Amino acid sequence: MDPCNLPRSIDLKHDQKLFNMKSLVIGVLAFVALAALVVATKVSDLTQGVDTIDAHDYQVAVADRIRPFGQVYMPGEELQAAAPTVETAEEPAPVVTALSGPQVYNTACLACHGTGIGGAPILGDAAMWAPRIAQGIDLLKDRAINGYTGSAGHMPPKGGRIDLSDQEINDAVDYMAAEAT
Repeated sequence: MDPCNLPRSIDLKHDQKLFNMKSLVIGVLAFVALAALVVATKVSDLTQGVDTIDAHDYQVAVADRIRPFGQVYMPGEELQAAAPTVETAEEPAPVVTALSGPQVYNTACLACHGTGIGGAPILGDAAMWAPRIAQGIDLLKDRAINGYTGSAGHMPPKGGRIDLSDQEINDAVDYMAAEAT
């Protein structure tokens, strides 16, 4: 029997079953969607709470976040700007670092001890330094700090750099004595 030659009533019953099945599927999907909406609404109410004070604070926070950065004024509506204020930063305290023996020599002692001005012993000349070192390193340090006038010349206190500390001068004397040996 050829399916194309089926009676018209069988064809309508088949169409009716197909229509009923589609309607049932659409109805079930609509019910599931509605149930999901109801569950989502309940869960959001439970987790976010509906408190009038919190809602007000939330609205204020949102309004503050989305407010415009600036304002636009049309000609004739200019608002007088406040006078600019300049804040001054505190001046940091100067950082004082102690100089090493070679640094003190290069900044204060080199002028005389580099060339032998005024009878100053030249850095690295063992013959000139030997009699002075023989008198004792403590005496050399004392004369470098307080100054000395001898037969060979004049040593100003701290080499003329009174801003240097006693320890810095002592380090420079140790450096020059070590270079002489």
